[in-house]
This record gives sequence, C-alpha cells and structure tokens, in this order.
Amino acid sequence: MKSKFVLTFIVLLLTHSLISSNIPELIKKAGCSKDFPKADLLMIFDSTDVDVQESGLSYVNTHTLYKVLTTSGAKKLNVIKFGYDPLSAYIDIKGVNVYRKDGSIEKIDVSEVYDYPAPARMIYWGAREKMVEIGRVEPGDAVEVFMFKKGYTYALLYDDEDEQYIPPMRGHYYDIVPFWSSDPLLLKYYSVAVPKDKQIQYRFYNGEAESSMIPEGEKMRYTFIKKDIMPIPQESRMVDMSDIAPKLLISTSPDWEAKSLWFYGVNEDYGSFESTPEIDKKVDEILANAKDEIDSISLLTHWVADEIRYSGISMGPGEGYTLHSGDMNFTDRCGVCKDKAGMLITMLRAAGFESYPAMTMAGSRIDYIPADQFNHSVTVVKMKNGEYKLLDPTWVPFLRELWSSAEQQQNYLMGLPEGADLMETPVSPPENHFFRITGNSEISKDGTLSGEFLLTAEGQSDAAVRRMFTSNYISEWEKSVEKELLNISSQAKIIKMDFGEPYKYQESNIHIKVVYEIPDYAIVTEDEIIFIPLVAANLFKRGMSHMYFSNKPAERKFGFRDRCSRLVELNETVKLPATGKLIPFEFEEKVGDEIASFEGSINLDEDKYSFSEKIVLSKRVYEAEDWHSFSKVVESQKKFANTPVIIDLTK
Repeated sequence: MKSKFVLTFIVLLLTHSLISSNIPELIKKAGCSKDFPKADLLMIFDSTDVDVQESGLSYVNTHTLYKVLTTSGAKKLNVIKFGYDPLSAYIDIKGVNVYRKDGSIEKIDVSEVYDYPAPARMIYWGAREKMVEIGRVEPGDAVEVFMFKKGYTYALLYDDEDEQYIPPMRGHYYDIVPFWSSDPLLLKYYSVAVPKDKQIQYRFYNGEAESSMIPEGEKMRYTFIKKDIMPIPQESRMVDMSDIAPKLLISTSPDWEAKSLWFYGVNEDYGSFESTPEIDKKVDEILANAKDEIDSISLLTHWVADEIRYSGISMGPGEGYTLHSGDMNFTDRCGVCKDKAGMLITMLRAAGFESYPAMTMAGSRIDYIPADQFNHSVTVVKMKNGEYKLLDPTWVPFLRELWSSAEQQQNYLMGLPEGADLMETPVSPPENHFFRITGNSEISKDGTLSGEFLLTAEGQSDAAVRRMFTSNYISEWEKSVEKELLNISSQAKIIKMDFGEPYKYQESNIHIKVVYEIPDYAIVTEDEIIFIPLVAANLFKRGMSHMYFSNKPAERKFGFRDRCSRLVELNETVKLPATGKLIPFEFEEKVGDEIASFEGSINLDEDKYSFSEKIVLSKRVYEAEDWHSFSKVVESQKKFANTPVIIDLTK
C-alpha cells in the first residue's frame, strides 16, 4: 500500500479543493499493477459532497479518479454510464478528463453525452442512462469524472420543476453509502451538509471510518473518510454484500415507527385501496364457497398472485411509495410487487378484512437506522385474533404458501395507523418444506433396473418441483419428468407416469408417481453387482437446492443462503438377482447438529438391499460458523449419490 503522504494529499485535495494541476502527481504516486496484482483498475479516490435543503431536496456532486492498471481495465473504461429515473432524479456529467501516461491531458467533450432509455426487463418505468464515450485508454492512463445529481431513488407524485426531486417524506433526508468497492480504492470521501434544525442519526456498519461534525453557517457538515478499501473476496452463495461490507447509514427520520405512520398515511390520502363495483363483484365471486377466515384470505391471495401479471409499465405519477389504485390494477391486470400488494389490500378490504401495505428487503438485511432499505412491497391482514399475517402475492403464484418461505429471516415494516417497528419474518420449520422420494426397484441378471417411485413435496420444495409444470407448456410436462431420469441415465424409459393436475395446487401438494425401466443400469457379473440406487442419485435434484453447494472450502468467512429450510427423506428397496455380501462404503450414520443434520443407513437382507436418508436444514440464512455442519450434511448426501453399492457374490 502507498505511503501516508499519498492519502494525506488526497484528503487535502478533496477538502480544500486544490487545483487539478496536482492530479498528475497524485496519479503517479498512486501505484501500478505491481502494487495491485489482482486488480484491473485502481480508484484513487471516490468523493461525494451533498448539500441538503430544508425540503429534503439534495444536491450531490461527485468527483472520482480511476487509474488503468491492465488492458482489461482499459476496456472497462471505454465508456462511463450513470443510471437515473427522470421522474425523481436529474444527473449531469459535468466533466471528464483523461490523463495520459505521457503527461498529456485530454478533455472529453461532455456535450456529446448520450441520454437513452435504460435496458429493461419486466419493469418499464422510463429509467434512463447517460453515457459518455472515453475512447481508447491504456495501462497507466487515468480518468477523472465530475458529476452533479439532484433527487432520489424512488419516484412519487409531483407538481412543479424541483418538487419532483424532493424525497417522499418531505423535509427528511437519508442515504445508504457503500464503503466497499470491487476495485482497490485508496480513499472514499463522503460529506453531507444538513440544516441544523434537522436531527441526524447515523451509524457506520461492518467496519470503521474517520468522521467529523463541523458547523457550517446554518448547516452542520458530517464527513466520513475511509482509506485503503480492498475488494472483499467472494464466496459462493454468500449473504448480500451490504450485510458484511462497510457502509454508512444516515437519516433524519426519528425511527421506524415514523416511517410506518408516513407509509400508512401517504397511501390512505391517495386512496390507493378504494374498491369499485367491478372489484366488489369479483371478490364475491371468488369467495362464493369460502369455508372460513383463512380460506377467504387464501382464495384472494392466490387470485391476485395468479391473475395479476408481473409486468411494470409506466402508469404516470406514483411509481414510488404511493401504491397505484385498485381500480387501475384491476383494469390492467398487471403491475409490480406494490401493485399486486395493493390489489390484494383492496380486495381484502372489499371482503371486510382490515389490511395494510408493508415494505421489506428481499435479499439482504435491513439495519436499524431508518434509511429506506426496501426493494419489495407486500401485504398484511389483521386476523380475528388481532394478529397481523403477512401475505405476498408477488412470490406465491402457484405456490401453496401465502407468504413465501424463501423470504424467511427477512426484515419488514408494516404501514399501520398505529405505527409499527421494524420486524423480522420467522424461520419456517423444515417439515413445512418436506421433499420425499420412496422407491421400490429390481435389478435383473442383465443389469436392467426396473421399478417405481413416489415423490411428494410441500411448501418451497413443492414449488421447486411444481415449477417444471407451471413454467412449461403442457405439451412439455411429460418430457420434463422424463428428463429427470435421463439426467441419471440416458437409457431410462418411462413406462407410466402420473403427476396429477399441477395447476390445482391449492387442493393438494405435489405427487409424482413413475414406473420406469433402465437397461444396463447395474453391472452384474458372476462375482459382483455394482449400482447406485436411483432414488439416491440426485433424482429431482431441483427440489434439493443444497445439493448445488460445493462442500468446499473447509471454512467460510461470511454467512451464506440456501433457498429455504428443508426436510429431505429418501428411501429405496432394491431386489437383487442373487444373494451376496454387502461391501459397505465409509460414511457417518449421523452428522451435524440442530442447524443441519444428516442420518443415513444401508442394509442387505438376503436379496434385498435398502437405504434411508434423512436431511434436516433448519433455516434459510446461515452464519459462517454454521458452514461446518451444513457442508458435512451436503458431503454425506453426495457420498450416497456418487458412491456405488457393491455386492460381493463370491462370499
């Protein structure tokens, strides 16, 4: 790492606005590929200066300096892009300078900046990108970028020019500032000036930073500096980077209850959940044969989940925290998570239920400083016993749950008239997501394996298997089942199959029964029989996401995520063409603990071989220290899937 002089120089440059003629010296002293052998680019500094107005409107100036270390890094800097939503943010690339390694300086003509619709899939809200072409750069060159921005991330209702850039909670300011980087970063500088009458709370997570608070006229300036930021090594299926990397959360909102009350009020004032005669009629139709409270809630939740297509189109004002009206959603039959949540709230209220919106963060943790760490909207309904129940019509199409357990251990905030604090969804018991295969088969003298098996599953395991039908054309359903056997043996032939009616998911959990035959599956000689039981061989692996984990490395530094908690039970009995002695392979009959466990057994009784496996995975999000037991479980199940059974016929 470079000397203290370089870092001190950068701080002076940023805090005292030294003239840009000092930049070449800074680039020269920053280092080269020998100093950062694993990096393509070096960020010499990343500076952000924010000026917050009384309304909450923020003016943001950024100043960044990149140094090219390799030819791959040069390719990455051919163009520079910034995304924004014109409904809520304005950006202006103020200047770009290229410092050539020969000492020359090239000013890029920023009047040639391209402004175009951002690439989009499923959500078409008018997001745009601004791009400036840098052209050819080489290792040793550096690129300096100045940008101005005003506004915020989410759009809401607006009236006049600057009004649209004021945050939804008028008068309040928040920011979520990542202090991590995918490239080495010598210094990250973030400074914000806030009116003195606004009470700021902040916290720096997952590390430390230098900080200061200095009066500046009618404002208070808060500054945070972190040096020598190196890329964090990636681990397979690790938790989100924001859960483990250094970051700053800063907010003027007093607490989560204030945000809850605001979220409730802004939607009630807008009339988001007012019903119409057409909606009332549809609700009556859906609930015509409802048996009880939970059945009514289930019927409405699944109607919205299945009948409102997930597709976000620009519907004018209100693409942020204000949920679109029930009338609009019902007419268009499409929308994003907040539209589906709002449609369900409208229908529940039309049916006489007390229901409200909630916000959550799919994929990462929400920390306690009330900065808006949300990316998903859901529904809550108040039950007769006074408890609130979470519903998610976005994540449960053709799923037997009302709240997807792929969202367990996830923070959420309800928008209630009495206000609410930040909460966390509980762990769903593994038995709610069982995956079971029971098989009976026979090996003939020519090595043909014939038999049948029954697969049953529930919850998220049901969804993983059922998706092979509901996400496919009906004409492909039988081929999808056949493919599961072909993944194990290319000679597999299905004699008969029965998978019921997959779209009637509310009536029953998934059942798949298959009668099959696989020529030359086993090796049968006068001396031995060698085979892997079909049920053990990763049959319908799609229902066991833990089997996609590598059981290496031995240790993990960070937490990790599976799809869901899960119970797996695999059993098979195989009739053999002769009797002999089982040559047992080495495995531990019991592995793990209450976090993750494996129990397995093998047995030979005359000419019948049988095995049994039971895997219990207790949660979705795991700590790094859970890896030892989790990986041992995966290793044990893989051993059953990959180790041939050997029957010695000579003894």
